[in-house]
Amino acid sequence: MITALAGGVGASKLLRGLVEVVDPRELTVIVNTGDDIDLFGLYISPDVDIVTYTLAGLVDEEKGWGFKDDTFHCLETLKLYGYDTWFKLGDRDLATHIHRTLLMKAGLTLSQATAMISKALGVRSKILPMSNDRVTSMVKTDRGVMTFEEYLVKHSMVPEVRDVFYAGVEDAKPAPGVVEALEEAKVIVICPSNPVVSIGPILSIRGVRDALRRAQARIVAVSPIIGGRPVKGPADKLMRALGVEVSAYGVAEMYRDFLDIMLIDEADVKLRPRIETLGIKVAATSTLMKSLEDKIRLARLVLKEGLKH
Repeated sequence: MITALAGGVGASKLLRGLVEVVDPRELTVIVNTGDDIDLFGLYISPDVDIVTYTLAGLVDEEKGWGFKDDTFHCLETLKLYGYDTWFKLGDRDLATHIHRTLLMKAGLTLSQATAMISKALGVRSKILPMSNDRVTSMVKTDRGVMTFEEYLVKHSMVPEVRDVFYAGVEDAKPAPGVVEALEEAKVIVICPSNPVVSIGPILSIRGVRDALRRAQARIVAVSPIIGGRPVKGPADKLMRALGVEVSAYGVAEMYRDFLDIMLIDEADVKLRPRIETLGIKVAATSTLMKSLEDKIRLARLVLKEGLKH
């Protein structure tokens, strides 16, 4: 079994490649839920949905989120009624949120709702929210404290970041199956996701980091930073605010207590000696995933490194 820790768009690209080179039923994905928000009375889980739609073959690959060919008639009408529509929700996407909310109001957990949605959409891999308890990634900025989604989407990453914290994490437990998926894995993959607000919340859940330290499987991470910049999103601003070097080395340092191997981009090969001083092996390759072929090639290398003895 392969177990992956995943956030949103960057992770979904690698996961798309993985299900091309292994039986999808052998893949378990532990997904960040720190971005989850409530809008229009609906429970929205952005990273869980991106991963689910990707593995279902339904994602809008150009945007990296939502259903492909979706329409936005409901959101446009809500705007006419005076609602703030900063978070873009397509019509088919809204159906997922309505379904999830109704399931959870009926007493199901987020894990159970996710499993039902995945099955209905034809996903053969197992998707596990990191926790059924509410954890929210919060960003302290020069404009006040806001959720990560507000910072990212509503405020377009403009405010100056001063700190990041995970509200509710002290009382959060891993969702059923999360620790077991780490203990039973043959390979563990840390996807190229934002290390602060995609992978960070997962690692902050009680018992997860300990399970990674104990894991018998080799743990392979793909750096989301190339040439000192994130491929997408505000990882650089968040890392800098936390005093972390914005580089593949900085990411490796954040994972140093459990990571075995890091895949870095060829542009960062000069960082290999520094990363190896952390006790982490390094492989350099092209880590940009612009095509399906790129995703498959990188997935093959991840598995090759993970299965070495």
